[in-house]
Amino acid sequence: MPEPTEEKLSYRLITGPDTKEFCERISTALAEGYVLHGSPSATFNGTDVIVAQAIVLPAAIASADAAVANAVDQLDEEFDGEGHA
Repeated sequence: MPEPTEEKLSYRLITGPDTKEFCERISTALAEGYVLHGSPSATFNGTDVIVAQAIVLPAAIASADAAVANAVDQLDEEFDGEGHA
């Protein structure tokens, strides 16, 4: 089967009943290069436990970290060290 040409999303939230299939979905995403982001969440809908796990691509984290660092650098340049612009 050929590889899909669609670009991977930087962020995904995988949800579903707490089953082996849910764990397989997470395992597949990890094998595709995603990393877990934050703790899993769980709730009970009266019948089943429903779980959620955020996943991100490491490049998205690096890009966000670089953007924050750049914004902090710009703020440092705009202020005189005494909190004045």
